[in-house]
Amino acid sequence: MRKQPDSERQTSTTGTLTVLSVSPLDEDHSSLQAIIGHSKWLLLKARDFVSTLALLQQHQVAVVLCERDLLPGTWIDVLEHIKSLARAPSLIVTSRLADNQLWAEALNLGAWDVLAKPFDRTEVIRSVHSAWRNWHDQIHMRGTAVTTMEAAS
Repeated sequence: MRKQPDSERQTSTTGTLTVLSVSPLDEDHSSLQAIIGHSKWLLLKARDFVSTLALLQQHQVAVVLCERDLLPGTWIDVLEHIKSLARAPSLIVTSRLADNQLWAEALNLGAWDVLAKPFDRTEVIRSVHSAWRNWHDQIHMRGTAVTTMEAAS
């Protein structure tokens, strides 16, 4: 699959917020759609790691909500791939077993947050919004740094 140039990729740092839900469970996707369906947020859905990679190539994704256990793979595989992207989205890990151990591991490895399932509407909106703000600020800071470096040379 060919990688689209940034000019062809969907969304921007100021347009519609694109959220990617990664889970083999249909109930996760439908629950998230019910929560954000009335907003300007766009929800993309992937069932596994391979389809996640394809969607990340095709769309400018700001936030990824990833089920802890994928088959094959885990949220850590998704996180490692995300870290290699120029505009790396913020990753939120989701799990029915969202305990302190998962929370500590996720944050130490670079995930933005951990959400327990079943999803709580208020918590999803809070977490996705703060993850988007982090992504947006990182993009803005990189742009400012590049402009400053170009001006200095």
